[in-house]
Amino acid sequence: MSDLRELYQEVIFDHNRNPRNYGVLENANRKAEGFNPLCGDQLTVYMLVNDQGIIEKVTFEGQGCAISTASASIMTEELIGKTVQQAQEIFDNFHTVVTGGDCDVEIGKLQVLTGVKDYPTRVKCATLPWHTTNAAINQQDEPVTTE
Repeated sequence: MSDLRELYQEVIFDHNRNPRNYGVLENANRKAEGFNPLCGDQLTVYMLVNDQGIIEKVTFEGQGCAISTASASIMTEELIGKTVQQAQEIFDNFHTVVTGGDCDVEIGKLQVLTGVKDYPTRVKCATLPWHTTNAAINQQDEPVTTE
């Protein structure tokens, strides 16, 4: 079990040090801001969603703890090419798992973040990018907060 935990930590550290899809997406047609006042995480999610509801591109920028940054980075990789509906289903399954619930669906690379369920304050760090993405999908104007 410790080998698996070490692997998960390595993946989180890698995504924190080298976040994927980081930066402003100039031609984004969806955007939202998120903030975790408990930890100080701040991020903006940018998305390009086509007329068929497929997420063609998703990026983020901001500053946050390793878990928040890694979650945003992994999330962007998971959502590109998915429909808005699929993105919501992925979030629902991920949220269920990290909050300690049972989920029969495989959550792929997001599995590395499931250890946060043992640390309730860290759940907010891991889910902030997802809540922010939901706000972007729904074109919500007000910033998202974890409180």
